[in-house]
Amino acid sequence: MKKLSVAGRIFYGISMAGIGFPTIYYKSFPYMLFPPEHFLIAVPAILYYISGTLFILFGACIVFEIKTRQVSLLFGGALLLIFCFCFVPYEFMVNSNYKHLAEWENAEKELQIAGGAFVIAGCFSEKNENHLYRFLGKLIPFGAIFFALPIISYGILHFQFAKDVSTMVPSWIPNPIFWTYFAGTALLGSGIAIIFKIKTRLVAALLGIMIFIWFIIIHVPGVIASPSADMEGQVTSAFLALAYSGIAFVIAGASKKIAGLQ
Repeated sequence: MKKLSVAGRIFYGISMAGIGFPTIYYKSFPYMLFPPEHFLIAVPAILYYISGTLFILFGACIVFEIKTRQVSLLFGGALLLIFCFCFVPYEFMVNSNYKHLAEWENAEKELQIAGGAFVIAGCFSEKNENHLYRFLGKLIPFGAIFFALPIISYGILHFQFAKDVSTMVPSWIPNPIFWTYFAGTALLGSGIAIIFKIKTRLVAALLGIMIFIWFIIIHVPGVIASPSADMEGQVTSAFLALAYSGIAFVIAGASKKIAGLQ
């Protein structure tokens, strides 16, 4: 299981770096990073370069184990602040459709990435940390929960929007509606199992495998076939899928260490 955790960490790190490059190239924040109406004024191009560079550096630190615990705690803390002080106010104060689960999808993606950072931080030992790192370290046990709650939400959405989701199933796979419901059930069950610590290692490993298969058969072909106008979003979505797979693998491979899971 340790090798699975290492592979998951590398997947996550590659994904974060991969999200950073389009940010710089397209001079645009990743679509899930901020609420759509958060920036009402022009954003200086330098902020895109800084944001993209930070994603790349963070990803490199995760892959090559450079102060992994510290940078993971800072990265996860920053994303959690954006979720709490940007997305949550936006949903309740700006978005009139906040009661619809689908409207929280980007906020949930932000929360998942933050959760992944805390999960990875928990895989590394604490050494002479200052007050900030010790404070952020208290969030490590919640990392798996931050990841699992959106998984449950995605499972529900598979049932609510089954016809729309089924169009994502490759044409060479028969019975797309069946596989949509199957995926929804798997997501729903996996999220619940991780939160309530039910066979966490097995469930998280199977979840990671399922999402990685989606990355290969859905997201990679989606990037290849995508028109240039949609390329940025497709690339980001592909790396997010790889990141989710990686987080699940880390939970599977290091579950007892990060949250006392079984």
